[in-house]
Amino acid sequence: EAIADFEKAFSLAPDNLDLVTDAYVEMQAAGFGEEGKTYLSAFMEQKGKKLSDGERGTLYYYLEDYQNARTYLDGSLNGNDAEKSLILGQTYEKLGDLNYAAGVYQTYLNGNEPNAAIYNNLGMCLVKQEKYDEALEAFEAGIAVGGSDYLQELQYNRIVANEYLGNFSQAKSLMEEYLQTYPDDAKAKREYEFLQTR
Repeated sequence: EAIADFEKAFSLAPDNLDLVTDAYVEMQAAGFGEEGKTYLSAFMEQKGKKLSDGERGTLYYYLEDYQNARTYLDGSLNGNDAEKSLILGQTYEKLGDLNYAAGVYQTYLNGNEPNAAIYNNLGMCLVKQEKYDEALEAFEAGIAVGGSDYLQELQYNRIVANEYLGNFSQAKSLMEEYLQTYPDDAKAKREYEFLQTR
């Protein structure tokens, strides 16, 4: 039934790249990633030369062709498109170049309005590089942006960064606040049990 709905939506808005990528993300989450990729490939084939480099790079990212995604996105990025900066940064993460990914996120943040999603990705990049102080700053800056879809993730990641820094009492107190807001988070409950032993 979902596929029928997606196909109806595609027929009503055949040029809408966001619609196709959103449908792919939903299908992948439900375990139908390969079927979702057929829609991405069909969209790329249909549009052909009409696609901009940024659109082509985005499609390659979702198709998991990270080399081509990097080539097209690098060429199209002007530093002030949050969505493309996110996808280019994630492409470099997938290619194992965390330094460059962090640089893409930082470049965007240096020249534009604060963006919670980009702060979150920057923070996670820095955690992987064991730069926990800088990661904590990024998560806190993301939280300061205010209400966003990333607020819960940012708050959880801030707790984890505090743990890495050995700030267990701070992490425990933040986790107590977090669980008041998100009482159903099973992963956070397990983490709280661990924190009580520190």
